[in-house]
Amino acid sequence: MVVGRGAVLAFTDITERLASEKAIRERDAAEIRAAESRAAQQRNLELADQQAALRRVATLVARGASPSEVFAAVSNELARVLHVVNAGLLRFEPDATGLVVAVQYEAGITQMPVTGERIPLAGDDVGARVLHTGRPARIDNHARAPGPEAERIRESGIHSIVGVPVIVDGRLWGAAIVGSRGLEPMPPDTEARIGDFADLVATAIANAATRSELQASQDELRMLAEQQAALRRVATLVARGTSPSEVFAAVAEAMARCLHAGNASVNRFDGDTVTVLALARIEPAMEHKPVVGERHTLEGDSIASRVLHTGRPARLDSSELQRAAGSIAERLREMGLRCTVAVPIIVDKRVWGMAAVGSAAPDPLPPDTEARISDFADLVATAIANAATRAELVASRARIVTAGDEARRRLERDLHDGAQQRLVSLGLQLRVAEEAVPPELGKLRGQLAQVLAELTGVSADLQEISRGIHPAILSRGGLGPALKTLARRSSVPVDLDLTLDRRLPDSTEVAAYYVVAEALTNAAKHAAASLVNVCVDTHDATLRLLIRDDGIGGADFGKGSGLIGLQDRVEVLGGHMEIASPPGSGTSVHISIPLGGT
Repeated sequence: MVVGRGAVLAFTDITERLASEKAIRERDAAEIRAAESRAAQQRNLELADQQAALRRVATLVARGASPSEVFAAVSNELARVLHVVNAGLLRFEPDATGLVVAVQYEAGITQMPVTGERIPLAGDDVGARVLHTGRPARIDNHARAPGPEAERIRESGIHSIVGVPVIVDGRLWGAAIVGSRGLEPMPPDTEARIGDFADLVATAIANAATRSELQASQDELRMLAEQQAALRRVATLVARGTSPSEVFAAVAEAMARCLHAGNASVNRFDGDTVTVLALARIEPAMEHKPVVGERHTLEGDSIASRVLHTGRPARLDSSELQRAAGSIAERLREMGLRCTVAVPIIVDKRVWGMAAVGSAAPDPLPPDTEARISDFADLVATAIANAATRAELVASRARIVTAGDEARRRLERDLHDGAQQRLVSLGLQLRVAEEAVPPELGKLRGQLAQVLAELTGVSADLQEISRGIHPAILSRGGLGPALKTLARRSSVPVDLDLTLDRRLPDSTEVAAYYVVAEALTNAAKHAAASLVNVCVDTHDATLRLLIRDDGIGGADFGKGSGLIGLQDRVEVLGGHMEIASPPGSGTSVHISIPLGGT
């Protein structure tokens, strides 16, 4: 019985012990499950927190925020979501250094690099490893790490650092790096978590580069459009025959504006000198400003001598300009210019002058400056060539008009002194013959009288023809008496207002006379006018002639009017003629001829 009771007690102890162990195991399992649940919840929270942080950064990137703004946000978010004491971004430089573009530190850390600092990547640190391998890297303990950066890390109490490369368009741009003061290594997924932010940094950089390229393209298109518009404006001046001096001024202004230069000029070579013909956009702060008409000799290695001797574009950047000898280089330095570019103006295959721009900025002018100036230099050359051609044409036309006037004057004299005098003599002889006819030959006397009358008519007609070829009164008395004679002979009343105090050049008087004669003829034949006003004066060394009738107007002078033919004569003299004939308002002709020429 005693033995049996002991066995029962032993069995009971075993059962209780097994139950206790089971309870312990179940409690441990429950604690493990609870810990795993808490860890899973923590991981979920951390994941949610990281996803929220990534979304915030992605929103900045999508909004086109500047890279610096994205860099700062990434540093702050990395430090917060990874619970580290520092986080930052390095940009790798060509000289094997890293530029800190953004960094976030826990309070109290003062020995580590700051934003904008350049650090060497020569030791065995995480930044150097990423630079040399292009792959993620970590150092869990810096106790034995060599290099000055490792020393700074130890002094800051940081134990472990993890870095991940930032890859932009397939090239290693830099690294995203975080550090921890914890004695334990950072979690194994740290690289992957940093990598998500590094990808956003790369996207922001690529987007910024694309925007920069797009902006540069837009700027280039805008500059091209601005230059083309300026070239069209200058080309219009050239096509209109504007004087070269006006074209020079317009070109200087357009070059300064389109090239954003401190100053621009058009210059002419004359032997061993160069003269400034036009200037534009002088730097406001310039103390010794150039002036139009300024002349310099071409000694030394100047921008002007290079252009003249080579016939090609030339430039002097900062260092060359500072060393260049000669009065022109000295003058440019005195003006405060740091660089200058000039292009030859070629007229008839010869270097006529140069178009130039200068800048006080230390950086060289853009590489396309020569090509852009050349477009304007070509227009200057065209304007000069056109002006020379026009001058030659005007001179040729003037010679033709002068020769024609002289031929008409000789013909008028020949008619007056020859044919007209012979007709007068013949008339006198016929009158003598008529008086000598006996009374009984009355029929013969009548025939002679009729011949004499016809002869008188022919003489009058010849006198009128002679007057039309070249009015003798114009040669003898000048424009005033000649116009008075025209007014007396006009079939339409003429109100003549003359302010002439001297004789004018022959060609000017002839041109004015024929314009008035043609206008009076038109008023009588076509205008149904009852009055013609003729005003003449010589104010300001210019002959001004205004002819106005009160006729029906509406005349079309493009259909063969004699006045249009006289326009060339007026223009040969450097003058200008305007004709207006609105329907119902009469016709007016206004001419102006400078009295300085012939």
